[in-house]
Amino acid sequence: MNTQVRKKGFFGRLFSNKASRLSRSKSGNFMMFLVLLLFAVFSILPVLLIFIQSIKPLNELYVYPPKFIVQKPTLENFKSLSTLMSSTWVPFSRYVFNSVFVSVVGTVGHIIIASMCAFPLAKLNLKGGGIIFSIIVTSLMFAPAVSDIVNYQTMASLNLLDNYLAIILPALGTSLGLYIMKQFMSQIPDSLIEAAKIDGASIFRVFWKIIMPNVKPAWLTLAIFSFQNLWNNQNTTYIYREELKSLPYALHQISSGGTIRMGAGAAVSVIVLIVPFILFILTQSQIIETMASSGMKE
Repeated sequence: MNTQVRKKGFFGRLFSNKASRLSRSKSGNFMMFLVLLLFAVFSILPVLLIFIQSIKPLNELYVYPPKFIVQKPTLENFKSLSTLMSSTWVPFSRYVFNSVFVSVVGTVGHIIIASMCAFPLAKLNLKGGGIIFSIIVTSLMFAPAVSDIVNYQTMASLNLLDNYLAIILPALGTSLGLYIMKQFMSQIPDSLIEAAKIDGASIFRVFWKIIMPNVKPAWLTLAIFSFQNLWNNQNTTYIYREELKSLPYALHQISSGGTIRMGAGAAVSVIVLIVPFILFILTQSQIIETMASSGMKE
């Protein structure tokens, strides 16, 4: 009897020690925090360097390798950029409007169309849906430049050159958005949709009231990618009139004026970066929150 007790006590201590080894200690948590902090600092360095370069005087901009410590910080780069933009014959506000309009309309339209196309592929047992989705996945293998000639010929045949639609329409049909939305919608239980139909909900009500709220992580992420691509697009392939050009195009023309405009070019990088950066900061908490609570099971 004493031997059994001793054995039980031994195995009890053994499993107890194993469980304690599997549970992370405070020192383990601290080491994990340091590793994550190291990766975070490494990821933020390029963005930090862009902001630092924009406040350097011209003589420090040519120092190689670039330094993170600014000897004499200045805002002259932004002042010179403002002077150059005020001297253009097209108002600066026009370039801003062009980029904002194309980016917002293209992003919203892409999310709506991609979601409406993904819904029947994911939940309505569409005939030939597997073949269609295979074509979509295959199209992801090709670079966007492959379709540039076809898109240009299509826009030219529709007389849409020098028009906002020449930028917006190709963005609406990007296959990445359809792929992301279909994958997320496939995870929603069919029983949830069937219950809504039994309660009398139409197919459009199911889509807007049930599907879209439950795939919020997908379309928020898609909004960031789509907006960033449209915002950084200089629109030189389809747009020729100066009053329809985008803000990145105007800023690039200023920064490419030679070495004397090196400082203005550094300020340009900050302005082009800051809008997508702010958008990501505003939506990142929502994406993390919805991804943490989006797990649904039958």
